[in-house]
Amino acid sequence: MQKESLTALVRHHLETARTASSGRSAHTIYGGHEHVLRQTLIALRAGSNLDEHENPGEATLQVLHGRVTLTAGENSWNGSPGDLMTIPDSRHALEAVGDSAVLLTVAMRL
Repeated sequence: MQKESLTALVRHHLETARTASSGRSAHTIYGGHEHVLRQTLIALRAGSNLDEHENPGEATLQVLHGRVTLTAGENSWNGSPGDLMTIPDSRHALEAVGDSAVLLTVAMRL
């Protein structure tokens, strides 16, 4: 069994994102190329984003810290701590309204 402190990971990766030129930091908590399920903590400095990209499989986004906006085409959804957002099966982008951290869970397509 593997145990991780999301609180500690959020704190560490927010510090890293604040000083990174990209404004972000990420850590795969579980999974990888050999697994169907992948969970990744993503920290974003306020104003930074993940540019529009394809959805690699069924996915959810849990907001752990801050506020984010998920956009897909003409639609957008705001998320704050405790929100669980289902990522649409289409191209989408994520923007950090404030310093933010999210847990991305993806079931990869085989």
